[in-house]
Amino acid sequence: MGSLVLLDLLGGVALLLWGLHMVLTGVLRAFGPDLRRFLNKALRNRFSAFVSGLGLTALLQSSTATGLMTTSLAADGLVGLVPALAIMLGANVGTTLIVQVLSFNISAVAPIFFVVGVATFRVGGASLTRALGRIAIGLGLILLALHILIDTLAPAEQAPLARALLASITGDPILCIALAAVLTWAAHSSVAVVLLVMSLAYSHFVSPEAALAMVLGANLGSAINPLIEGGIGGNPASRRLPLGNLINRLVGVIVVLPFLPVLARELPAWQPDASKMTAEFHMLFNVALALIFIGPLDAMAWLLVRILPDRPAPADPATPRYLDESILETPPVALANAARETLRMGDTTETMLRDVMTALLNNDRKLVGEVSKLDNVVDRLNEAIKLYITKLTRGSLDEREGRRAMEIVSFTINLEHIGDIIDKNLCELATKKIKGRYQFSAEGAAELSAFHKRVCDSLQQAFGVFMTGDVEAARRLLREKAELRTAELAAADRHFERLREGRPESLETTSLHLDVLSDLKRIHSHICSVAYPVLEAAGDLPAREVPAAEASAGGLTYQPRLP
Repeated sequence: MGSLVLLDLLGGVALLLWGLHMVLTGVLRAFGPDLRRFLNKALRNRFSAFVSGLGLTALLQSSTATGLMTTSLAADGLVGLVPALAIMLGANVGTTLIVQVLSFNISAVAPIFFVVGVATFRVGGASLTRALGRIAIGLGLILLALHILIDTLAPAEQAPLARALLASITGDPILCIALAAVLTWAAHSSVAVVLLVMSLAYSHFVSPEAALAMVLGANLGSAINPLIEGGIGGNPASRRLPLGNLINRLVGVIVVLPFLPVLARELPAWQPDASKMTAEFHMLFNVALALIFIGPLDAMAWLLVRILPDRPAPADPATPRYLDESILETPPVALANAARETLRMGDTTETMLRDVMTALLNNDRKLVGEVSKLDNVVDRLNEAIKLYITKLTRGSLDEREGRRAMEIVSFTINLEHIGDIIDKNLCELATKKIKGRYQFSAEGAAELSAFHKRVCDSLQQAFGVFMTGDVEAARRLLREKAELRTAELAAADRHFERLREGRPESLETTSLHLDVLSDLKRIHSHICSVAYPVLEAAGDLPAREVPAAEASAGGLTYQPRLP
């Protein structure tokens, strides 16, 4: 009998965790990129940041997800540490809102959520509709899990062995805090543990003092997990926010701990329902921490920077800066980081493209060597990004996330091809020109410089298309591709005209001149590849461009995994 009760209890907890996971992933799939942009824009001051963190966490039902997004923004230097800490104070209060709602007996509406969720998920063709269905199913699972937990614990209340065992475990408040902190760390959810404690308190399995102590432990445990996931050797900037959140929680636990016996006597008189009393204490604790710490956040930020000072930039430029593997379970954030690393790879490729023309026109042998070395950086970043995306796609991505992942991989492949053309072709042409001491004619050099500038400008435009998905910018990029073909033919005609005139510089450099034009046009074709996925998604890809689009993407397609 005891084993069956334990099995039912574990099943209820597992169902609760899975319901919370479905709600979180559903919200991230529906609004993930918008949530990150919302956070970035909402951080005008600590008070607006606090409200933003509260609302976002109430929507996500996970302060961990909010913390990961905010940590990523803070580590990249996009937001200050003070508003980031304010967001976490709001996030901690936000987790209490769902607990407050679930403290009422609303399990009867679980079937409604299931029916609506399944119908929406099965019928909805768009990823947004399916994500909303996923959210509804997750809410139904949460309510069903709470119903199972209460029904399982009710008959076991009279079992002497169960009561004696739980009494021995929860007799010491410090042990209760440690137990709840470990459970929260293992479950990755303070909401789940607080809901479990509410069920135990409702069934009189734990005393009021033990319930309050376990709530403190759940709050502490939720702050420990992000710090551990950040890694000991990670970027110090990415660990400041989790450490600050942990310090806030730890100070709160230490201050409240001596008053637990008094609170356990007074709170039941104010709220006789043990389950609601637990939920209300959870909210009061986090609101009090927010009121206490919202003022001295500047001092907290100063202390965190002193504890975790910035490290010098890595000497090896091929070392990835943004590929944080601790957030792979949050695809929108992971994809944003992969895109930032791809832009960094693009910056290196752009440096190669600009410098190789300088070396070619000025016969700079040293600069040719430096450009060639940068190709190794591009190659290593390409491999790191592809490996990161591969790990990300092992999880469950929706169609939009999968498409974005393949866009990132496709663009990195094309950037790597551009680097190879520069290294294997243009650098060799520059070396040949230097060894032969050749010089382009003044007109030829000007034409090559103008052609090269148009290619560089297109690369800058491609970066914008890659990050924003702007359809009109993608159209302009393809129009420039067609115009550059015409410009190449015109430049070749002018070169042949100089040959007919018998210009000695043109006679010496004819093969070099035409090869440079050809290689720059090939580079431009790889640059324009970023436009094809954007236009294809918008249904605006010209029929004659479809084969080119498939070739530029390397045949990459994404088939989303079944949820």
